[in-house]
Amino acid sequence: MKRRNFLKNSTIGTAGLITAPILASFDSTESINSLDNVDLPIQWPIAICTWNFANATAKAWEVLSAGGNSLDAVEQGVMVEEADVNNQTVGKGGRPDRDGHVTLDACIMDKDGNCGAVIYLQNITHAVSVARRVMEETPHVMLAGKGAEQFAYEKGFKKEDLLTDKSKAEWTTWKKTSQYKPVINIENHDTIGMLAIDKNGEISGACTTSGMAYKYGGRVGDSPIIGAGLFVDNEVGGATATGVGEEVVRTVGSFLIVELMRQGKTPQEACEEGVKRIMDKNKDRRDFQIGFIAINKKGETGSYCIHPGFSYSMYTKAGQVNKPSESYIKP
Repeated sequence: MKRRNFLKNSTIGTAGLITAPILASFDSTESINSLDNVDLPIQWPIAICTWNFANATAKAWEVLSAGGNSLDAVEQGVMVEEADVNNQTVGKGGRPDRDGHVTLDACIMDKDGNCGAVIYLQNITHAVSVARRVMEETPHVMLAGKGAEQFAYEKGFKKEDLLTDKSKAEWTTWKKTSQYKPVINIENHDTIGMLAIDKNGEISGACTTSGMAYKYGGRVGDSPIIGAGLFVDNEVGGATATGVGEEVVRTVGSFLIVELMRQGKTPQEACEEGVKRIMDKNKDRRDFQIGFIAINKKGETGSYCIHPGFSYSMYTKAGQVNKPSESYIKP
């Protein structure tokens, strides 16, 4: 029974008569005011992210477990991968476009529906932090290209060369054939998307990527698009995506999944329906990967993908775990 309905239907007339055992049944990290319209039990705080980026969820958990808010948690969590030059799908060290330019896309969304994004950003490692500045310090949602880069410099971000020797060498080898054939679960896991719920039950999300390796210059996928690569509704939950962004954009995938949860589906059911919608529009294709993760207000999670091999990292007070995803195409 929902807490609000319980209180409405109860013959107890005053809150002062709610007994200590009932109050004690709530986890100490939960805000009682945030429990309206939510069925128990609640699992807060919690952080999840696409793929087994354990360092990212560990950083987010560090923020959450210290009492920090979900917005700081998702930003600091994905920043770990943006700074990791060994991660060639995000931030510094990301694989370049076919012209040799590393271009970054990112977005962030808070509990109130505020959001910010940057598109085709160059020379700045922490695209997600620039996106947050767009959200908090401009009247806009999205900045692109040179405008986004100039804005970042004005806010104190330092110019860096994002093309590492390793990524440059691979690009040089690719140019010998210039064949654009992304490898499923390698070049297709081009994103870290993260969702978190803090101790007060507030949800935020972030998504950041260097995009598809050797893409056409100027290509933008789903990752910085609110509703496609990421969507959060604090009353319902959040979702984020990874994989071939064009297909996620065509179904407004993350928004779809949140709306399905609003209609009563679990995060798992919603993710499965999101992938099914994509595959219904690609009946003869099996050459690409999509993965969704989702979380609802209770802290329940779900994931689903096209091909086996996708997973997501989760951190709660019970510890950290990598959870393999079920897939549309079976092993």
